[in-house]
Amino acid sequence: MASEGNTNPALDPDMDSPIKAGLELAQFGAGCFWGVELAFQRVEGVVKTEVGYSQGHLHDPNYKLVCTGSTNHVEVVRLQFDPTLCPYANLLSLFWSRHDPTTLNRQRGDVGTQYRSGIYYYNEAQARLARESMEAKQMELKEKIVTEILPAKRFYRAEEYHQQYLEKGGGQGSKQSAAKGCNDPIRCYG
Repeated sequence: MASEGNTNPALDPDMDSPIKAGLELAQFGAGCFWGVELAFQRVEGVVKTEVGYSQGHLHDPNYKLVCTGSTNHVEVVRLQFDPTLCPYANLLSLFWSRHDPTTLNRQRGDVGTQYRSGIYYYNEAQARLARESMEAKQMELKEKIVTEILPAKRFYRAEEYHQQYLEKGGGQGSKQSAAKGCNDPIRCYG
């Protein structure tokens, strides 16, 4: 249901709940969602990951539409985590390490608004930690960080073939480990 005065459900907050009490949601955009998802799958305390689209203006988008750049969606990883095992600050550290937050609408060869850098928070504590972590990261970099920090909007789960894509073998059939604590290099391929 769209919020009061808003008839576009894509602009609503993400009102989904974690699968069980004690877990929290987090949402990150850091380029192509395949490699980012695998990195978060490997984190102790992350109990579920899913990739999808958020922050856009089109209700119920799909990959083909998002790739046109006309929907303003971001490819995101939404995860459920146990903050007693994995504090949100740990997730932020991984987020910053997985991409270049100084490139606008691109990560390496992937170009488009769907590849922008973003932290999409579910509560004010996450928002505060995100801002603090960005300030700390900026002190390490010469270039200006372009990461957006915004409330999490409605999450649209991506097509099933995108879910755990690299763990399942990706386009080349070479499965990559999602085991907790795995440090194998992540190879991202279509």
